[in-house]
Amino acid sequence: MKKYLEILKTVRLFKGIEESNLMSLLACLSGKLQHYEKNQIVLMSGESTNSFGIVLAGQIQIVQEDYYGNRSILAKTGVGNLFGESFACAQTKDLPVSVIATTESKLLFIDCRRLATPCANSCAFHSQLIQNMLHITAMKNISLMQKIEFISKRTTREKLLAYLSSEAQKTGSSCFSIPFNRQELADYLSVDRSAMSAELSKLRDDGILKFYKNNFELL
Repeated sequence: MKKYLEILKTVRLFKGIEESNLMSLLACLSGKLQHYEKNQIVLMSGESTNSFGIVLAGQIQIVQEDYYGNRSILAKTGVGNLFGESFACAQTKDLPVSVIATTESKLLFIDCRRLATPCANSCAFHSQLIQNMLHITAMKNISLMQKIEFISKRTTREKLLAYLSSEAQKTGSSCFSIPFNRQELADYLSVDRSAMSAELSKLRDDGILKFYKNNFELL
């Protein structure tokens, strides 16, 4: 676990925790490190879990599929970020989503029950962890509201512009990269890939944006 210490120091859940306490904290939480291959399922829809994960290497996607197999990407999570905490803390019996490793990944799992319940040693950092978790959950709710705003737009063009404008604002620049390829972007915005690609070409021809792969510039 020590080889991931520099990454653990950047994890929002551990903000305010001294570096010297991190290893003992993880031992207190019974953190478990697991390895996943590319495209391997981490959590399957319909399962239950008491643990949430932290990405220490690689990347995961949280996806939802309907009865007919139509897939929607709810989130893409990279190094240093949490996933599954809402379902674990809510003790959801049947997960409504699946979690898939999009690259070879190292994931740290923590039992939410150990996070919420002070241990026998009455570790001082438990209250700090709970505060940090509340902040993370609140920020993710805001992010989810943003996505709802994107997909509630009536046309593919409006969805694209709403999403790309938001990404430009995040970076503070008209030139930016997005974390999705074309199919993933279509799944994220809940649109048809062919229709989306055609709309991107129209936006480029209209002088509204430039793009190359996942690099964009708003004009």
